[in-house]
Formats: sequence, C-alpha cells, structure tokens
Amino acid sequence: MKADVHPKNYRTMIFRDSASGQSFLSKSCANTNLSAKSEDGEEYPLYLLGISAFTHPFYTGQQKFVDTAGRVDKFQQRLAKTQLAQAALADAAGKKKKK
Repeated sequence: MKADVHPKNYRTMIFRDSASGQSFLSKSCANTNLSAKSEDGEEYPLYLLGISAFTHPFYTGQQKFVDTAGRVDKFQQRLAKTQLAQAALADAAGKKKKK
C-alpha cells in the first residue's frame, strides 16, 4: 500500500441533520469550524447536513411516486396539437402563394 495516501486530519466528527436536529458520530476529514458535545460528553467537530437518512423521503417512507405515464400522455397530446397547428399554418401559407 502507498504511504501518505490518507489525509492527516481524519477524525471522529458529529454529523447533524439540519432539518430534524438528529446527529450521529462518524469519521471524516471534512473541514468545519463548528464543534459540539456528543452524548458521551466529549467535544467533537460538528458538520451540518442538509439532508440525511433521518429526513430523506426514501428512508422515512414518505417517498412520492410520479405518474410518468400520465405525463407522457399529456406531452403527446400537446405535441399532436402543435403539429396540427403547424400543418394548418403551412396549408394557409400554401394557399396564399397560389393566389
């Protein structure tokens, strides 16, 4: 294994979910100026997360499924209307040229 591959500041940190306030300890080399006390009484660097497994819809069971079939049908209907309108404009332009 190569020497000096891993960062020197690899340490235990607190990761806190901003939305729920829940936190967990893990090791990381992320840069942060914040610190907080853990449940064990020790003070560790704190890294704030925008979203984690505590609040992500996939892990909380609140995931919403998008009706893609309905979206495709709506798109095809709009496309058909547009094509009809373009054909009508082309016919109107062709009739003007014949006059």
